[in-house]
Amino acid sequence: MYSEEFYRLALRHLEGYGSATLRQMLRLAGSACQLFTQPETWRSKMSARARKLPPPTVTTDMARRVETELRQMEKYHIRLCSCLDADYPYRLKNCQDAPLSFFYKGEPIFNRTRMLAVVGTRDVSDYGRDATRKILSELRGSDVVTVSGLAYGVDTEAHHNSLENDLPTIAVLGNGLGRIYPPGNTSLARQIVERGGTVVSEYDFQAIPDRVNFPRRNRIIAGMADAVLVMETAAKGGSMITAYIAHSYNRDIFAVPGSIFDGRHDGCHELVRKNMAALVTSGQQLLEMMNWDARPARPVQTSLFLNLSAEEQTVVDALRGGEVPLDVLSEQMSGCSPSKIAGILLGLELKGVITCKPGKMYALNN
Repeated sequence: MYSEEFYRLALRHLEGYGSATLRQMLRLAGSACQLFTQPETWRSKMSARARKLPPPTVTTDMARRVETELRQMEKYHIRLCSCLDADYPYRLKNCQDAPLSFFYKGEPIFNRTRMLAVVGTRDVSDYGRDATRKILSELRGSDVVTVSGLAYGVDTEAHHNSLENDLPTIAVLGNGLGRIYPPGNTSLARQIVERGGTVVSEYDFQAIPDRVNFPRRNRIIAGMADAVLVMETAAKGGSMITAYIAHSYNRDIFAVPGSIFDGRHDGCHELVRKNMAALVTSGQQLLEMMNWDARPARPVQTSLFLNLSAEEQTVVDALRGGEVPLDVLSEQMSGCSPSKIAGILLGLELKGVITCKPGKMYALNN
């Protein structure tokens, strides 16, 4: 019998099973070892369709590949993070398309309290560099961990400025950890690890930086974070993909405005225009909007001193029991259009009655 880590690696080479099925198998089996060695304990609980698939087995070729991976991991100080591990990012774990496991070098800082993805164009302008430098310098001392993709442009600026401001940072690659891509960021990747950060990849050690890998890795960047900050991006591109993924995960999205004459800012303006992102121009604004500034909210006696409309009172009453997500509030206000609900919530925020918290959760301030 092999080790648990061997079986977890073997799962990555198991063919014929989809990721959702594999997650269910792992949950029912309780461990990767038991999944392979004691299928009778969990197969009967699977769907009839899944039971028609052949029982998972370790083939000779699979064993050879896993043994090679184990030697590479030991030699290069690489670790595997499985969805069964306590260190697995809990934010990412709640995403339907999360990877079963991924490799990493560095510290497992995936579950810190404040996680911010910073993304943007590879063709970054001087303005984009300055904006990234400004906002991240204003996050110094905030305990924020940044997440980005180690690409040239905004990603590189985000990692560099995180290090300069003592913010731990996570770089998510679109290729294996056997090489750093782009090669010019090899030194930066090393600094990230040496300064308490992490370099992450869901791909095998020797996987090349294929174009199809980068849109897929964007879901990990979005899924690990509480919020995504889009610094500078055109209307199409990887950063917009990350923003749309983050929106589907119900993450908060922020965008930095720019010149209307420079297409490198069109994506940020589009996100704001569609009410998918909030406009920010400083780190302090971001901290306040995420409720990360640690300052107590101004107490408000909603029932005695404010003149609320019927719709506003409905929201206040719904929040008296604690935090409520936006989709639940929308259900309770089914007679109102989404734009009207957004206006009601914004009005209550401006009056100091409610606060929008990470994950589009709303709560009373009193």
